Amino acid sequence: MDKFVLKNGKRLKCGFTTGTCAAAAATAGALMIFTGKTVANVSVRLPRGEILIIDIKDPSFNTHGVRCCVQKDSGDDPDSTDGILIYADVELDDSGEIRIDGGKGVGRVTQNGLDCPVGGPAINSVPRKMITENVHRICNEYGYRGGVNIIISAPEGEEVAKKTFNPHLGIVGGISIIGTTGIVEPMSEKALIDSLKVEMQVIKERGFNTLLAFPGNYAESFIDSTLGIRGENSLKYSNYLGEVLDFALELNYKEILVVGHIGKMIKVAGGMMNTHSHTGDFRMEMFACYAGLYGAGSHVIEEILSSVTTEQVLEILIREDLLKKVIQKISERALFYINKRVDNRIITKLIIYSNNHGILN
Repeated sequence: MDKFVLKNGKRLKCGFTTGTCAAAAATAGALMIFTGKTVANVSVRLPRGEILIIDIKDPSFNTHGVRCCVQKDSGDDPDSTDGILIYADVELDDSGEIRIDGGKGVGRVTQNGLDCPVGGPAINSVPRKMITENVHRICNEYGYRGGVNIIISAPEGEEVAKKTFNPHLGIVGGISIIGTTGIVEPMSEKALIDSLKVEMQVIKERGFNTLLAFPGNYAESFIDSTLGIRGENSLKYSNYLGEVLDFALELNYKEILVVGHIGKMIKVAGGMMNTHSHTGDFRMEMFACYAGLYGAGSHVIEEILSSVTTEQVLEILIREDLLKKVIQKISERALFYINKRVDNRIITKLIIYSNNHGILN
């Protein structure tokens, strides 16, 4: 791959998806069957029409057909599947179709709501199409009209899958063969947001109309230690509360409970639905505004604006006997913007907590 993207001023290398790996390995296998020769690399057409030249590892003939593999290259993306080997076993048959299945290390789907049928291999529709179209192209080049049977496997897949979302999505026994463009963009926001929608679809298919949504590991620990309500309808949304609320509308959820630290929720109270620090940070200004609204003097406001953490600000508000009023206003405004995002069509509830003082609202 010689494609790069700029992220925060850095030039980062793109990679290719497990779907591209599978398509390249299967294409190489078909080419070897018809030529009788091993191949070092193969060209693969991606969903948007780009052509990639992918290196092939361990090409071999056997009594049934051909086996080839491709090593996943995620570029500069911190992807848990980076470097694993994706194999394709290819053989001809008389079915008249190109049939694709999953072997060792490719997960099996046990829940509805995914891009694969229950009981089938976790090979999504776009990679399936890539495999089919690229293999069909090779068949046409050599005038072959019979069937092709393809088994995609990943020997390290079962172990690697433990580091992915798969266990939460009801995909057992391995990784998923995925990718909508064939290209991995480093630290792709879209990939994270897409995975949230998939997880919400799975939760809905489990029969839940309510959602427990929280930003990350700290909130998760707070919920477990203090509330004890985390179950199969729980969703860790990172910084993407706005997108989760949009998906909740689209998927017809009835109720959402959002649990978040004051440091995140005060941003929501200012209408910020992506709470990443790169998007903006007006926490101290918000605190100062509401403290001033309820009578804080200029020296207190200056002290708040000079604070480094929201926990520090809480101590100031407690000292000035302003905590209850300010938190009530923050909670009110955060719920206002949450309800606005869902067009007041979903019941919404909010719990704001502090590491030092527990539940605040």
